[in-house]
Amino acid sequence: MTSKKKQNPYLKQVSGTHYMYMKIQPAEFINKNKLQFAEGNAIKYICRHSFKGKEEDIKKAIHYLEMILERDYNV
Repeated sequence: MTSKKKQNPYLKQVSGTHYMYMKIQPAEFINKNKLQFAEGNAIKYICRHSFKGKEEDIKKAIHYLEMILERDYNV
């Protein structure tokens, strides 16, 4: 029986390299802290804006933060 060593999924990125240069990938931070969907997406867009989406990614992050305000604080 041959055993395969399990690869760390955080050491690869499918499509692009904008997360590979970070000390910790947003997905690893999000998963290890068990964050909800909206919080995770806000973090993802904030982390990558200067490498990928620029102003558009900041707008997306703000949109997710607005969703959190509505969901948790009825604002």
